[in-house]
Amino acid sequence: MNKLDILVFAIHPDDAELGCGGTILKHVSLGKKVGIIDLTRGELGTRGTPEIREQESVIATKLMGIHVRERLSLPDGFFEINKENSLQLVKMIRKYQPEIILANAVADRHPDHGKGATLVSESCFLSGLIKVETTGDDSKPQHAWRPKAVYNYIQDRYAHPNFVIDITDFMEKKLEVIKAYRSQVYDPNSKEPETPISTEEFLDFLYARARDLGRIINVKYAEGFTVERTIGVNSLFDIY
Repeated sequence: MNKLDILVFAIHPDDAELGCGGTILKHVSLGKKVGIIDLTRGELGTRGTPEIREQESVIATKLMGIHVRERLSLPDGFFEINKENSLQLVKMIRKYQPEIILANAVADRHPDHGKGATLVSESCFLSGLIKVETTGDDSKPQHAWRPKAVYNYIQDRYAHPNFVIDITDFMEKKLEVIKAYRSQVYDPNSKEPETPISTEEFLDFLYARARDLGRIINVKYAEGFTVERTIGVNSLFDIY
């Protein structure tokens, strides 16, 4: 009953929505089971508090219609790529047995994003090793599981995508979901310090980035992803 089609890992609450919210919405609409694991509470964020951000993530989760969302509470800014943290991710991967994993950008302005991408990638490999032993919530041994693919969404810094997904029909809903994080994005009544994502111009940037990626495949809006390994297709006609 726990099995998901897609499991999205995000270092901070709102990373998934900002980086691949349209892709999540599209696949939920296609009947796929999607979940999100937030690795930290975002406690070092300039604006808001971890409690506020958790409340906002509940709203965003409902708007997206995803099937599950969990938080691991690794230390924001200071988590390490080590055995303890890897095993926490392995437990989540084995619990939900996703076919596809989406993870943070491999390199970005925020150093947590790239570090988190590496942690997810290494944990996916370890999750497939039968001699790495973990137990589930029921204290029973978990079975080894390795997803078919890991794709990294593009975040603040531009990265040339290996593929893009048409999100034209979901762009407005994506922005609605993002605006659920009222403490983080543009709010003309906020008295908190300005950040790179709290300006009105940042919302314009989100549209511009999606238009730029959409133009590559002749659609209005798209989201881009990079890959760890070469993607295979059945025929040339699968590509557009």
